[in-house]
Amino acid sequence: MSDSGDASPEYVPPPPEERSRGTLLDTLRVAVVMLDTSGRVLLWSPLAEEVLGWAGEHIVGRRVGGLFGPAEAAEPAPGPVAVGQPRLRSIPQPGRPEEILADLLRTGRWDGILSLRHRDGHNVQVETRASLLVDGDGRPFVLASMVETSRLRTLEQDLAALDALFDSSPLGVAIFDRNLRYVRVNQALADMNGLPATAHLGRTVADVLDAGVAVELTALQREVLATGRPVIDLVAIAPRGAGHRSMSYHRLVDRAGRVLGVSATVMDVTERMQAAAKAERVRERLALLNDVGSRIAGVLDVRRAAETLAEALVPSFSDYAGVILHAEAADGGRLPSVPYSENTPMRQMGVAAVDWSPAVSRMLRRDQLIGFTTDSLFGTALLTGEPRLVSTVEELRRTTFPDDPKVEAAVELGVNSLLALPLRAHGAVLGLLVVSRARGREPFDQDDLALAAELADRAGAALDNARLYVREREGALMLQRSLLPQSVPQPPGVAVAFRYVPGSSGAEVGGDWFDVIPLAGGRLAFVVGDVMGHGLGAAATMGRLRTAVRTLAGLDMAPDELLRRVNELGDDLARGQSEGWMATAVYAVYDPSTRRCTLAQAGHVPPVLVEPEPRPEDPGRCRARLLQLPTGVPLGVGGVRFESTELEVPDGAVLVLYTDGLVESRTSDITAGLERLRDTLCRPLHSLEDACDELLATMEPGREPDDVALLMARLGGLPAGSTAAWTFPAEASAVRLARRRVRDTLVHWDLTPLSDVTVLLVSELVTNSLRYAHGPIGVRMVRGSSLLVEVSDPLPDPPQERTASDTDEGGRGLQLVARTSRRWGTRHGPLGKTVWFELALP
Repeated sequence: MSDSGDASPEYVPPPPEERSRGTLLDTLRVAVVMLDTSGRVLLWSPLAEEVLGWAGEHIVGRRVGGLFGPAEAAEPAPGPVAVGQPRLRSIPQPGRPEEILADLLRTGRWDGILSLRHRDGHNVQVETRASLLVDGDGRPFVLASMVETSRLRTLEQDLAALDALFDSSPLGVAIFDRNLRYVRVNQALADMNGLPATAHLGRTVADVLDAGVAVELTALQREVLATGRPVIDLVAIAPRGAGHRSMSYHRLVDRAGRVLGVSATVMDVTERMQAAAKAERVRERLALLNDVGSRIAGVLDVRRAAETLAEALVPSFSDYAGVILHAEAADGGRLPSVPYSENTPMRQMGVAAVDWSPAVSRMLRRDQLIGFTTDSLFGTALLTGEPRLVSTVEELRRTTFPDDPKVEAAVELGVNSLLALPLRAHGAVLGLLVVSRARGREPFDQDDLALAAELADRAGAALDNARLYVREREGALMLQRSLLPQSVPQPPGVAVAFRYVPGSSGAEVGGDWFDVIPLAGGRLAFVVGDVMGHGLGAAATMGRLRTAVRTLAGLDMAPDELLRRVNELGDDLARGQSEGWMATAVYAVYDPSTRRCTLAQAGHVPPVLVEPEPRPEDPGRCRARLLQLPTGVPLGVGGVRFESTELEVPDGAVLVLYTDGLVESRTSDITAGLERLRDTLCRPLHSLEDACDELLATMEPGREPDDVALLMARLGGLPAGSTAAWTFPAEASAVRLARRRVRDTLVHWDLTPLSDVTVLLVSELVTNSLRYAHGPIGVRMVRGSSLLVEVSDPLPDPPQERTASDTDEGGRGLQLVARTSRRWGTRHGPLGKTVWFELALP
């Protein structure tokens, strides 16, 4: 044997496929060698050939001493040798092989570690057991078994690790056979199960654990044994309910693939489950806070906010809940400014229960006025602002006065714990949140009290916001209603109906408005507008805008001119120096004497004109059409001129002006709302009031929460013979002719008492036109609710009223008109100017 390569190579465990083909002996590779008493090899097993690399035909018959490593040396043997046989000659080294053999022959056995030479030249460490035996003929021989120390050490380490796992691991470990009986149990598992380790052996989990748990575990063990699929981290209740256990099961298979049983690893996870349960409670409480906060945050009505708060707490936090508020705060009044007293009115606003019954109705009654004595639990909570916990029925009975029907109802319902939580805002107590739990549910504890106090603080802020919104909304509505017309003029030939509906978005009232303005000559101006934005600011801007329109309308301007003037007032109409403003509007002027209507709009939704279209089969049929007017831009934008459109309106036609809140919707385009409006107006309109109600009823529930202004006017002319008009040449005879025609017409209208004053004023105005204007002079008279007289001439400049002295011969004509008539004025027209005055009918 060669002595090259002294060190034994590091052992590499066989691959899984190799290990799976044999048993433990196949892994160890126990080599068997038989020697005679002189050390000559008699038998060489195949495993010995695998371990040392020498075939049996090369070794049998030779002395074993040549295989020893450091204690032996080898040199080529002299003489011829057979093919494949090693040319080796053993050279005895002092003591070692001979000593081992002598010791063996003397004692009958020997064991130890030998370093043998592999055929490839390296040393192989083997642990050897040798015995001196005698065959049937009485001849002695030596039988030795050898195992590579590297393989043996690996097995020893595996066994040591297994023993350490069983002996020192804090985990419970058990091994079951194929009949699912305990065959090995460590002390940790024995302690967990409360039985000695020996009491487990030979028994099943059904004999050791609780029946309910054992049935489930036995089924899992059988499934693991049959399928080989492991069960990992199965959490179950420990025996006798002492905490929780995490169990894992694996099937045990030997290297030959034979199923041996099942292994189990058990870990006490009681602390983990308690921590998880605590974390879950924290998560649930945070979720409750977030849920309640999100549900009441957007509610801008005190009553609805109180109801939402109570409903959000049942059944997630309590079985019964009630919200009790100061009566003034419940109606949007001021915060309580004085401490609670027995005379302070309190009102039950929001209530909720897991199930309603007569007893619940006695305990929780919505809108009921409630009073508490100052020394009661509830009165103390209102006075101090500190939450209170009631954890027993005896404490519950002492919360108010004896035989309180509400307390008796609570006891009847099985209420065993209660929380009285002050609802605070800005240092004041708005009221109480009272929640309770009944039998069958864990009573409130200190953690619940802390959670509920935080929840009540958030709810108090939300309720105060709702109170402020209600307060602002009422103020804005009051302001808006005061700025809108409470009644409208109803001149002859015209009928008017109107509606205003506030928006549904809490306090955010809008800036919609309408107006009907009487003009000279029996004419009427209709206006509907919408200020962009909501709230008090929009309402105030609307009031300023309505005042501006009404003032400018008194100057008898054309619709486009009026919108232009209003647009130029932008800086004055803005809420502040740095804030802009924007509004849409439509302005229409109707003259009953001519049945003509002039309209102009500024970025507004189109008006609708409903015209009678009777048919034999449907005499009440109408046709509603959107008036295609120049849209213009909203007021406050500027840069675009407005245009007027003049229409001739048939008798009985209805003009409909409205704001976009009537036709807009979140779910559909505005064109759908316009078509719905037209379809509704095509029905017979017997009453304008009913028509207004019907239009409002057709608004979609999903419409934008915007306010709505609606104005409907049935337009008609004056009765026949109510007007008279003449045109006179600019000659001296014009004054005389005008006097005669006016007098004759007044006699015909049975208005003789007005004859003298009317003739005098017409004479003054015609004379003034004759003096300064060099063109035809028109005189027009209209009999309506008053007597209107107009004098027109082509001179565009209006007459100037001046104060005449006592010596002046002229200059008193306009003074006479102003003092004698009910009202008078001038207006511009396409062909000049018109001076008009009105006289009250006798």
